Amino acid sequence: MSFFSYKNADSTACPGSVAAASVTQGLTERVCVQVKNVYDACMQQEQLNDREVLISGIVPIVSDQSCRMPQGVPGRPCNCNCKGSSCTCQCLGCATPLTYDEALENASNAQCLPQPFGQWTFESCRSSTTAGTLTNLSIERMCDRPQFARVKGTVNIPIDVLFTDERCQEWMGCATVSVNKDVLMAIPDESIVPFTLDSLVSAICVTGTYIGNGRFRITICVTIVLKILAEVDLMIPTYGFCRVPPCEEFAENVCDEFFP
Repeated sequence: MSFFSYKNADSTACPGSVAAASVTQGLTERVCVQVKNVYDACMQQEQLNDREVLISGIVPIVSDQSCRMPQGVPGRPCNCNCKGSSCTCQCLGCATPLTYDEALENASNAQCLPQPFGQWTFESCRSSTTAGTLTNLSIERMCDRPQFARVKGTVNIPIDVLFTDERCQEWMGCATVSVNKDVLMAIPDESIVPFTLDSLVSAICVTGTYIGNGRFRITICVTIVLKILAEVDLMIPTYGFCRVPPCEEFAENVCDEFFP
């Protein structure tokens, strides 16, 4: 029935908010848990204009059944009528997001693979993962501000770039957007347990233009969350072990709401 099912009568054994007066009711023990303690975190959102990226690992967005779907049948690639560098297309099903791994799998399974042709046209791009990578990291403790440090480094955000050629064939490639950071963060004192710097990233393109040689000039909105983490043992009060309720089967029985 899940913790949050209306059928779960034992609300005291479920996670959720509590009244201030009842916080200590039901506490049964102190336990030691191993967790990642967040000593500090900060978020920055910014718009990067005219950023050039070089794409690699280009794969065609093709159906795993054929290279071209019959007219009027949803699928990839788009159904196009092309003459020279001009195309009229019906891109049925193209609104469904496709990951790079899915595109690579479809391309590997396809019986025939088209080749890129002519000028490329930017369609969209977005981050392919929420985990960024940090390079050129430098952490300098502040003498005038104890437990603070100047954190400098480059956050690399992997993105998937979707584009079409003159035949309206869709393609996808990988690129990286690098963002330099220079911020102040609180860090723990030196101990036998080292702290680490982690990054959570998200990015989505606003506009893009192909400039040749596998390069695009894009305007992209990025969100970067930096965290100072350390694996620690914490002593916390608990209400005991969770009693996991049975799953509630989905059923459209409207009378269940009225039966006791």
